[in-house]
Amino acid sequence: MESITVLYIILAAIVALGIVVFQYIYKQKAKSKIHWLLAFLRFTGIFGLLLLLINPQFSQKSYTLEKPNLVILADNSTSIAENGTQLSEIISEIKSSDNISDRFKIADYSFGAELQIFDSLSFLEKNTNIYKSLSSLKDVYAREQTVTILLSDGNQTIGQDYSYFKSNQNNSVYTVVLGDTTKYKDISVGSIQTNKYAFLKNKFPLETYVSYQGNTAVSATVSIKMNSKVVHKENVKLNSQNNYKPISIEVEANAVGIKNLVVEVSQLPEERNIKNNKRTTSIEVIDEKTKIALIADILHPDLGALKKAIESNEQREVSILKSNAANSILEENDLFIFYQPTARFKNSFEYAKSKNVNTIIITGTQTDYSFLNNANLAFEIENGYPEQEVFGLLNNGFTKYDITDFDLTDFPPLVSDAGPILITAQYETLLGTQIKGLDVQQPLMAVIERNASKHALLLGENLWKWRVQTFRNTNEFINFDEFIGNLIRYLTSSKNKSRLNVDYEKVYEGSSNTVITVTYFDEAFLFDPNAKVKIKVTNKETKKVQTYPMILKNGYFEADLSNLIAGSYEFVASVDNESKVETGKFVISEFDMENQFVSSDNVKLEKLAVNSRGKMFYPSQIEELLTDLKENDAYVPTEKSTENIVSLIDFRMLLAIIVFAFGAEWFIRKYNGLI
Repeated sequence: MESITVLYIILAAIVALGIVVFQYIYKQKAKSKIHWLLAFLRFTGIFGLLLLLINPQFSQKSYTLEKPNLVILADNSTSIAENGTQLSEIISEIKSSDNISDRFKIADYSFGAELQIFDSLSFLEKNTNIYKSLSSLKDVYAREQTVTILLSDGNQTIGQDYSYFKSNQNNSVYTVVLGDTTKYKDISVGSIQTNKYAFLKNKFPLETYVSYQGNTAVSATVSIKMNSKVVHKENVKLNSQNNYKPISIEVEANAVGIKNLVVEVSQLPEERNIKNNKRTTSIEVIDEKTKIALIADILHPDLGALKKAIESNEQREVSILKSNAANSILEENDLFIFYQPTARFKNSFEYAKSKNVNTIIITGTQTDYSFLNNANLAFEIENGYPEQEVFGLLNNGFTKYDITDFDLTDFPPLVSDAGPILITAQYETLLGTQIKGLDVQQPLMAVIERNASKHALLLGENLWKWRVQTFRNTNEFINFDEFIGNLIRYLTSSKNKSRLNVDYEKVYEGSSNTVITVTYFDEAFLFDPNAKVKIKVTNKETKKVQTYPMILKNGYFEADLSNLIAGSYEFVASVDNESKVETGKFVISEFDMENQFVSSDNVKLEKLAVNSRGKMFYPSQIEELLTDLKENDAYVPTEKSTENIVSLIDFRMLLAIIVFAFGAEWFIRKYNGLI
């Protein structure tokens, strides 16, 4: 207790005594036992009140011995499996040492891609992130003196370079190198870069590289196979200086389906690790040709120009049909182009309208405008006008898609006998009309949206001249062909209105990142978090079926399929009590990043130890490690004092005494008639 508090208590006693003396003793002639009792009670009450105001306290110190932390951080990845027994023995030896357990508080963790509390070692982790594990421990033990013993081969597959990790001032890292550190000759295939999809009959790019570790010059053969068929082969020569060879080719997609791609380099003499001599991936070849019906009853150069322009993209196929084509032929097409329609087009017009198919209508001097005006197409064209030349004016305010690259320089006029047009549906002008140098404020070409369908209207013939002029201007047809191609793309695109949507990759490289997500909406198209979504996965080779409930995340459902082995799979995603289902296919390629390393990386582990005020050891030096930890003066238990401030009095008890003292005084005075 502080001396000032003692002084306050003495002063409180004096004040209480002074008040009592003045009230009961000073000038009091008769001093009976009752007066002395009343004086005592008054002193007790007043002194208690003053003690409450002073609230005297005293400090109580306790001392504890705090040990530094010793954290054992064990690598649990597949690359350590061969040294698993040795790793377990090292952990057991450290934890069983009496000197270490007396000096440190021991905690153990394991890690792969993430830091985990040590339970048991399975050596099944497909990725290693040493940097992230060290950073997590740095946060956990930020305020405590900690020594970390990292047991690993030093081969990290993901994350930042751990050799540059910076620890706290009170944290150091010791490293123990597991595995063979001898540098052997090794040649390996790097990651494969290619598209996820390729269109049939197109070529897709494939890029990879071959790297070499060794001192002598070597030569090897690199082969690239697609579904076991060799599509490329070349010889590479590498040495210690020129140890990297990029490979870039184009492969033709000549059949529909998922194609397995294998890049393999031949084995070197005395090469120990051949698991990294092969790398696989997959690509899906799809045939999604847009089939377009170009319907015309006349022969005209425009038909050939349109067919050439549209089919410049190999994913589009144009069929030139007569107006009396059977419905069985019409139903095979995704888009209809009606060229200079007449009354004979009635059947094909009605078919397109019944199927709500998108269309392009091109008019000319042989068009029957009365038929068009009576076909309920959301526009009406005045007829009876003479043939005239019309020029196109690009509408820079067009918003449906980008047309700024289209160049109309020196384009000849089209021929049209159409009069003014009235469009009664939502539309945008793509090309305006200029006649004899005057903008007549009428569309020459427009796109119309009506009843969830899209249509284009062109009021002029002789488009073939525009394609010819494009070639004259640029020596190629790209300008005109892309203009027509963008229009076709706009008219054939559609929005997905499905309530059940699945997001997944067609090809997964290894099983560690095999995740499929699903979004499900109710009938009002609001996300339904209460839905019970499940996915059934079937291995196409083994026919093994597994069903997984999908877990609700932030706005979607997720299924983690990382336990699946490499192979081809089919899946069905469904919702309980709903008929909605979505199906798909994916491939898990046979790849393990942990198998790509030849030897342990002792160089980086040593750099990490030096940067973290620690040391590097090998399994044969565990006794030296334990001796260093035992004798190092930087790691000693520290005495920690804890000061507790304790109140000298129990205020509840003191308050009871005060109430009793004043109450007893009042009762005695009342009883003896002294009030």
